[in-house]
Amino acid sequence: MSETVSQNPTESSGSRRPRSLPVPDLSLVVLVGATGSGKSTFAARHFKPTEVISSDFCRGLVSDDENDQGASRDAFDVLHFIAGKRLAAGRLTVVDATNVQSEARAQLVRLAREHDVLPVAIVLDVPEQVCAERNAARVDRAGLPRRVIQRHQRELRRSLRHLEREGFRKVHILRGREEAESAEVVIERRFNDLRHLTGPFDIIGDIHGCRSELESLLGSLGYVMVHDESGRAVDAAHPEGRTAVFVGDLVDRGPDSPGVLRLVMGMVRAGHALCVPGNHENKLGRYLKGRKVQHTHGLAETIEQLDKEDDAFRAEVGDFIQGLVSHYVLDGGGLVVCHAGLPEKYHGRTSGRVRSFALYGDTTGETDEFGLPVRYPWAEDYRGRAAVVYGHTPTPRASWLNNTICLDTGCVFGGTMTALRWPERELVDVPAERVWYEPAKPLATEAPGGADGRPLDLNDVAGKRIVETRHMGRLAVKEENSAAALEVMSRFAIDPRLLPYLPPTMAPCATSKEEARGGAADEARGEAAEEGYLEHPAEAFAAYRADGVREVVCEEKHMGSRAVVLVCRDEAAAAEHFGVPKGVTGALYTRTGRPFFDDAETTERILRRVRDCAERAGLWAELDTDWLLLDAELMPWSLKATGLLRKQYAAVGAASGAVFPGALGVLEAAAARGVDVSALLERQRDRAADAAAFTDAYRRYCWRVGADAAAAGEAAPEAGPSAAASGSAGRSAGVDALDGIRLAPFQILAVQGRNLAGLAHTEQLALIDRLIAAEGEVATAGEPAAVGEAAVAPAGRTGLLAPTRRLIVDTEDEASLAAGVAWWLDLTADGGEGMVVKPVQALVRREDGRLVQPGVKCRGREYLRIIYGPEYTRPENLRRLRIRHLGHKRSLALREYALGLEALDRLADGEPLWRVHEAVFAVLALESEPVDPRL
Repeated sequence: MSETVSQNPTESSGSRRPRSLPVPDLSLVVLVGATGSGKSTFAARHFKPTEVISSDFCRGLVSDDENDQGASRDAFDVLHFIAGKRLAAGRLTVVDATNVQSEARAQLVRLAREHDVLPVAIVLDVPEQVCAERNAARVDRAGLPRRVIQRHQRELRRSLRHLEREGFRKVHILRGREEAESAEVVIERRFNDLRHLTGPFDIIGDIHGCRSELESLLGSLGYVMVHDESGRAVDAAHPEGRTAVFVGDLVDRGPDSPGVLRLVMGMVRAGHALCVPGNHENKLGRYLKGRKVQHTHGLAETIEQLDKEDDAFRAEVGDFIQGLVSHYVLDGGGLVVCHAGLPEKYHGRTSGRVRSFALYGDTTGETDEFGLPVRYPWAEDYRGRAAVVYGHTPTPRASWLNNTICLDTGCVFGGTMTALRWPERELVDVPAERVWYEPAKPLATEAPGGADGRPLDLNDVAGKRIVETRHMGRLAVKEENSAAALEVMSRFAIDPRLLPYLPPTMAPCATSKEEARGGAADEARGEAAEEGYLEHPAEAFAAYRADGVREVVCEEKHMGSRAVVLVCRDEAAAAEHFGVPKGVTGALYTRTGRPFFDDAETTERILRRVRDCAERAGLWAELDTDWLLLDAELMPWSLKATGLLRKQYAAVGAASGAVFPGALGVLEAAAARGVDVSALLERQRDRAADAAAFTDAYRRYCWRVGADAAAAGEAAPEAGPSAAASGSAGRSAGVDALDGIRLAPFQILAVQGRNLAGLAHTEQLALIDRLIAAEGEVATAGEPAAVGEAAVAPAGRTGLLAPTRRLIVDTEDEASLAAGVAWWLDLTADGGEGMVVKPVQALVRREDGRLVQPGVKCRGREYLRIIYGPEYTRPENLRRLRIRHLGHKRSLALREYALGLEALDRLADGEPLWRVHEAVFAVLALESEPVDPRL
């Protein structure tokens, strides 16, 4: 307590030296004194006008009379409200009121504690006569009874001895007018406020007595060790002036806690390091003070080791621990270092609650199966601007989560000792020399996510969910949609460790209208509409032009199924980055997370081809990665759609093939007999033609693969259910070669440490072209291309990897628009599915900041016959189908796109599996929203 007690409470002349009153820069300053003691004058002299909240002023606010004592209750409600708002905002606040009653001060102490700031009392103890003279000089208080001043003085006298016990952390008592007028308020920086230190820093996780590993880590970080005459490390300095920051838990469990303390204390003393306390230092400090503590969790080993040191060293350790500050705010407020983590509301605050959280974290009150407390996952809810670096809870590897990272990687338990370079955000670690202490709970488990120390949990995805994304803010997932996704994910999906992304649904372009809008492209579009087109590229071009997109790329839409390919450089890379068992190097799965092939060997053969092509193309080195995540189309469509082909499309084709010849024969015979059935006959002939066109349409998407393809030799692709069956048989029996299978990659979604979804599509396709071009070199180098591929797939396609044809269109150039329409007509004239139109520059936003559709599909007339039925092109059907209500589909596409981007961002940032899986699961959940499946 800061206090100067005068021997004589009366005035003296010139006998007092000016008092210096230290006040923390974030605190609640409570002025205490009788009316007329000069509190308002003192406040105006030493504090900013905005920092001072006067009870008189608040009375005036609520009653228009600063001396209306009847308004005091409301006035103090206003005062406490304003003070609370200032403290919540981190502003120094001064309360100018008499505050001579303990009840009034108690409310202010509680307010300070609620906002985790220090309450400071400044007492102006001046003689009664001085107070009376000052009040008499004020017009508004000239008639104030003397007994009021006397009552205030009595209450003040009773309070002086108890202020510190009331909770005030600093108490300054100014006795007499001269001392009050000469005093100087000095605003002090809080001990935890080191924002002026900008680093660079090397933040080091829990050490637990592992001195040798600490010295190795400091060496890896570039520090030069300093040893004493006995060869013991007593300091370490970095030649580039970097500062080490220790997150606590220096002691216990390990082999040499004194050695760690000697080195860290020397670095801190020399200005080469900072240190915050851990819960183990806190317990050791209480022991060194003679407090009764349990010798558990490694303390017994530390006590035994310290007993071999001299008294001076033990005293130095006690003083060192006593002087440690709960946490530090560094680098302009952008970095917070503590032991167990700290929510944003506690950053820079000072209270017992803040210190307790920084040392121990927060627990739910439950214990897990190992008898350890279940900690509240504060980092999962953290949204602060400052990066929080901490330790305390052992985890197999350090990873970022919501701008927080835990550096306790269990060195003493046989894990690693980890440091974070700041501001580079680079991780450096060294392995433990051995298991020094057996953990009560394994660092890692075999469950998905166990390698991150946080296995997947049903509660992460069940029920209504809110997922925060960087590109669309908070997105909601309904409970019923989560349940549907959980059913699919748990029964059919691949290992979630290999499922870092699901592609979004894609909205079609606006429905082609009947009227033309002028211009070459619009004229072509109008004529096309009259010829029975439901979708037309002119609508896609017009929509992007309205969104301010000048250049779009038209990409061929392949006759297959959307596929995601995760390919790792080798088994070791797959195990390191995705935690999968030996023999697995990646995954090939559908847009709902299901594996494309039942046998792992076929998947591995495809991955091997892609991996070898990436090596030959130089992509591994160029992109500096050990894995690639590709968006692609896998062909033929019959690989995935066997059931659909058998039960729906082939059934319709077979039924029409069985019915229409007989019906037409009967009608033609009737016409030959002179019966007037011409209109009916013509209608049935048109229906038969539509049915034949329907069968031809889906046949184009089916061909033999694998052993069946090789056996087919020069045979043309087979159609109908037999083709689908052959594809299925090839899968279930195990494919001996990649005959007939086509993979058309069109985008590299992510690589190690980078989300590439924002890369321009022209650059993406250039990388993909190199990948595809390398396949010929791979085959020449020794791996043969699949036999018979040209015979069983569409003409011009050889090898596994298929290119994606594309065309750049300027949405403001009529000739370019017309060329885009003509290109689409050529693609679809031969039965092609159509094209996807995308902005050349990815991640485009409108002027209002909203995301533009990442792509719209424009499907060919004959392909849509598969979707809408054989007779959809009839005028009466087209009129009905033009009313398609695309709003929900477009909204769904954008939401899934934002979630997919979020998953990729989290993956690139190295966040734990459950965080990546949260966004991936949300994409699958949104897929169960009711929407017209034909869109």
